[in-house]
Amino acid sequence: MSNEARRAVVAALITLAGSPDYRDRADAGRGLANFAEMPEAGEPLLELVLDAGDTSVTRATAEALLRRQDSAGLAVVASALATAGPNHTDWIHTAVLDVFGVIASDRDAAVQECETLGRDANARTRRGAGHLATALAAINPILRSARND
Repeated sequence: MSNEARRAVVAALITLAGSPDYRDRADAGRGLANFAEMPEAGEPLLELVLDAGDTSVTRATAEALLRRQDSAGLAVVASALATAGPNHTDWIHTAVLDVFGVIASDRDAAVQECETLGRDANARTRRGAGHLATALAAINPILRSARND
């Protein structure tokens, strides 16, 4: 997909993110998460993770971002955790458990990425990365490597 087409898709999803219908916002969050590396997607994604109208938008967007299992997705979730209230924090932690509660190596890689994000230039991201690393460390994944480390 060309950069122009990607920008058009992001613009359409940002418009959908402004919908009064929570289902539209949740769909926008899931779709926009695919473009989290694009600078123009960052702020709308953060707003969706911290959606004031419905925490189902929070969970759907956070889960989609976490399923990327990369720095772009983790950075948005970490930034949200830095300022999230208790209700949003609970739903973000639910998404963290859903994504990283199965495979230990995925959880471990996310913890390592949080360590890198802990050195980010943005103070909000650094603070949130600590919260996210703590949430990840509390998870006891179901599947572990068969090798003895």
